[in-house]
Amino acid sequence: MADLQSEPGLLSGRVALVSGAGPGLGRVAAIELARHGADISLGARSSETLAAVATEIEAMGRRVTWRPTDITSADDCRALVEQTVTELGRLDTLVNNAFLGGSGNLFADTFTSNEDDIWHRSMDTNLFGSLNMTRAAIEPMKRQGEGSIVMVGTMAVREVKPNQGPYAISKAALLQATRTLSTELGRDGIRVNMVLPGYIRGAAVDGWIHRQAEERGVSVEEIEADLASTTALGSIPTEAEISGTIVWLASDLARPVTGQAIDVNAGQWM
Repeated sequence: MADLQSEPGLLSGRVALVSGAGPGLGRVAAIELARHGADISLGARSSETLAAVATEIEAMGRRVTWRPTDITSADDCRALVEQTVTELGRLDTLVNNAFLGGSGNLFADTFTSNEDDIWHRSMDTNLFGSLNMTRAAIEPMKRQGEGSIVMVGTMAVREVKPNQGPYAISKAALLQATRTLSTELGRDGIRVNMVLPGYIRGAAVDGWIHRQAEERGVSVEEIEADLASTTALGSIPTEAEISGTIVWLASDLARPVTGQAIDVNAGQWM
């Protein structure tokens, strides 16, 4: 994403906080929010990663602050929000992107393999971690009389498959939290929505495509075409395209939108 330029307009004068702002969707969402005029606060576990993303955003002419953050710690979340408001002056948008994936085991197997703690850790991160960040963000948004909270969901909530239990169930709980919080916070001007990506064209999916091609003895292009054919648009959305919906939800263009779960999957399911 070389030669990025800020585009004052949609989010000028706004401040957005992105959790899980490491490689992948978190990084790209932060960059896209900045490109549309927002100043950015970043949270993730790795200081090295945060510093690298911050450098990219500063090069776009945007203000940025960051802090190593474990979202399962309410104190960490509160400290990040306080730093955001102190250094950037306000908080308009929270993107809850940080997550923990599953172990890939079936429910019964988690107990025979001593991995049952993945269920607790998934809920602690994907549900309660996002709620920790949200709770910390509510007060500054209430003071402003408005705000936008965007939860990042998953195709696993829509397309139920084995081996994804901890991840899918914790994200499904976050979907219900999105609806509940939208009804509770609406009178304070705070909108709460979720985006649910399907396959996202990025390092993880590209790696899977190459592995599939090798295992099946076919070309990478054939696997790509097969995967794209499962969508109505015949394509796999990029991280930047998914982030475009997040930008929209952060903007005044989505002012009447709350409590919604928006599938951003090129029509993979409907």
